[in-house]
Amino acid sequence: MKRRQLIQSAVSAALLPSLVQAQDKYPSKPITWVCPYAAGGNADSRSRQVAKAMSAILGQPIIIDNKAGAGGNIGTEVIARAKPDGYTIGMGNFAPLAVNHALFKKLNFDPANDIVPIGLIEKGPLILMVRNDSPYKSVKDIVAAAKAAPGKLSYASGGIGGSHHLSGALLENTAGIDLIHAPYKSGAAGATDLMGGQVQMMFEQMYSAMPAIKGGRLRALAITSKTRSPLLPDLPTMAEQGFPAVEVQNWQGLVAPKGISPELLKTLNAALNKALQDPEVKEKILSQGNEMGGGTPELFATLIKAEAPRWGKVVRDAKIEPE
Repeated sequence: MKRRQLIQSAVSAALLPSLVQAQDKYPSKPITWVCPYAAGGNADSRSRQVAKAMSAILGQPIIIDNKAGAGGNIGTEVIARAKPDGYTIGMGNFAPLAVNHALFKKLNFDPANDIVPIGLIEKGPLILMVRNDSPYKSVKDIVAAAKAAPGKLSYASGGIGGSHHLSGALLENTAGIDLIHAPYKSGAAGATDLMGGQVQMMFEQMYSAMPAIKGGRLRALAITSKTRSPLLPDLPTMAEQGFPAVEVQNWQGLVAPKGISPELLKTLNAALNKALQDPEVKEKILSQGNEMGGGTPELFATLIKAEAPRWGKVVRDAKIEPE
């Protein structure tokens, strides 16, 4: 009897490492993907598209958890405070990672140290638009009119501190002009008032601007990307119009809490890169005029590191304060 027990113990001991290894295989349970914005928006829809593709690759469900509010700060803090075990990841956006450190007096997380970039998902340019019957045919026309009548021309945005607003503030600063900022509850509301003539111009996300431009309701003057978009090849860049400093990309990528292991980071980055090659995901990103992301965590980290001081300066120079 004693000999049989010893043999069983020896067999159990031999199997233990493989059992532990099987239990530790990542991922072994569902993953939570925190989206710092409300359901139905671009950050939410892109989160769902990419998470679906990554779920198939990793073999576990990825559940979207929308934690909206405070310009993306609430959801980003949830990511930052999560256990770094790879089971809580999330969407890292332009505003909470590169703008809000200067916009808000206090953040409950440090974008530079509490968040670990996994990989860039996409970069999206904005388009400067006016009404179709507007007298302004170029950016230089707007600048000339603004200099002739300081504080008279207005531009709409989807809210204080967002990419619409910051693009307008950057143009003001770069061109040395004084415009009136008209913040709305959403970009769609701002675009509606632009079409109604309540404001004179607006920088809008390309994916939102395209229907009104294609439908002839609004006129596009320039795009904020470094190069022209294949979807609007005749639309010049801000640089081509004489304002190279007004280069704006509203980017977003996948992030994790600090302390995540290099092994988990490598696994998640590989899954993200593979998901971005999924035909459906790729088509969704490119059809909206956005640039594909991908690449290493270090590449995404370099982008964030370059963007944070740049937009911090724009916020401070324009004396922008949150609502």
